[in-house]
Amino acid sequence: MSGNTHRELPTSIDATQALLAEGRYVADRALATAVFLALKLKRPLFLEGEAGVGKTEIAKVLSATLGRDLLRLQCYEGLDVAAALYEWNYPRQMLEIRLAESETRGADREKLAADIFSERFLIKRPLLQALEPNPRGAPVLLIDELDRTDEPFEAFLLEVLSDFQATIPELGVVKAAEPPIVIITSNRTREIHDAIKRRCYYYWVDYPSAARELEILHKKVPAAALDLAQEVVAFVQRLRKRDLFKLPGVAETIDWADALIQLDQTSLSPEMVDNSLGALLKYQDDIAKIRGTEAAQILEEIRQEMNAAKLQAVLQA
Repeated sequence: MSGNTHRELPTSIDATQALLAEGRYVADRALATAVFLALKLKRPLFLEGEAGVGKTEIAKVLSATLGRDLLRLQCYEGLDVAAALYEWNYPRQMLEIRLAESETRGADREKLAADIFSERFLIKRPLLQALEPNPRGAPVLLIDELDRTDEPFEAFLLEVLSDFQATIPELGVVKAAEPPIVIITSNRTREIHDAIKRRCYYYWVDYPSAARELEILHKKVPAAALDLAQEVVAFVQRLRKRDLFKLPGVAETIDWADALIQLDQTSLSPEMVDNSLGALLKYQDDIAKIRGTEAAQILEEIRQEMNAAKLQAVLQA
């Protein structure tokens, strides 16, 4: 989408599911329901789950399919108001003061103070930008990985999430005429305070079933042969039942399939699995645990199941 064109919000769960599918996001009924209710009730959607399961992607897809601007606040330890809401352009303010003093010598200090704390010296960060009028409609505000911040920042967020407004001492209260579409994500490295969650519609984004992950792979990596896609999904699904430091998410499944395509593979082999595990697993201890005998055994189990399924299909034909 481009220009000022934007679409109205979906009016049903089916329409929401179709909207996400339009952005190549495969959502089950429960997730589509959560997204629909958050949009309908104009409440932030709080998505929690393991890294790589597609939480952030929902905000990107809503921005693209609805034709709304995407404002992303990437959270980190020590995030403060200056980085999230606004800060003053101090170098420009100092320059303005020096120019005024050199030109008038007897500059009216009160007038000068009012001038340098006007909006033209204000650097607007994502939260403030999300509260301003937008010709493309209310933007999508992504507050990504909130669990990386600390509790003082959560307390600051309460005003924004409760009333969709923020206070700038020098200028007053800035209130959104139309609430932004707020998506908050957390990888649950720590618990988020209940006060934040109460203001949101909550949904836990889990790892997808094998059928849904295969559908995701078809949409994201259409060049993958059917046998390869099935083997990749089956392999990843089994890895998620292993005792690993970091289980692979959907993002890693897509990356692995894409890497195998670049290597001109149409099916998995023990050697290729061993050589390409770095696209799927991100910790050496996990790679060492799976590489070799374990990977070969998983692959053999997959082959046996796939052969049995094909034989069953032939017998039923």
